[in-house]
Amino acid sequence: MRAPEPAASRQAVGADPGPLRGPRAMSDPTAADPAATLEHAWAVLDTVGDPELPALSLRDLGIVRDIVENAGGVEVVLTPTYSGCPATEVIEASVREALAAAAIAPVRITQRRAPAWTTDWISESGRRKLRDYGIAPPGPVAAEQPMRISIRARGIDCPRCGSPDTERLSAFGATACKALYRCRACREPFEHFKPI
Repeated sequence: MRAPEPAASRQAVGADPGPLRGPRAMSDPTAADPAATLEHAWAVLDTVGDPELPALSLRDLGIVRDIVENAGGVEVVLTPTYSGCPATEVIEASVREALAAAAIAPVRITQRRAPAWTTDWISESGRRKLRDYGIAPPGPVAAEQPMRISIRARGIDCPRCGSPDTERLSAFGATACKALYRCRACREPFEHFKPI
């Protein structure tokens, strides 16, 4: 009985190498390049929408803190908007599904709660998308500013017509992180994403 030929001598130059073991095909440029894998993972998470604010991606919202190489796959570090956020499990599942669909595996999710998420982490693109979606984006939060509750926040421009002549109708909108407002100029109601 003859010993099998080495794979290199059996395969013609340029021939299909056949199926690969593992999550990625050999033609995938990220398979051998961790930096390309990380870049690809960031791009994938640019397409995963927040379950409560579908106009924003998880990256727009600023809750994807980091992506690092981990045992041939990636570790995604998430910071929830607040520790009791009911969407946390849905977000984790969405991240896993999106990365698996992009042939990035294995995926490990880590929750990092410190430093706490702040609305300052919302990207400029995210703020524009909020406005286009009909939600007034939050203003900046000063680190030294104490938490305070006021009857009416000042300077909330209507995302529809741009008028600063607005009034708060309710301290809470559809979620605890938003307040309900109405524009006195165009008479349209809108939500304001509270600065945290």
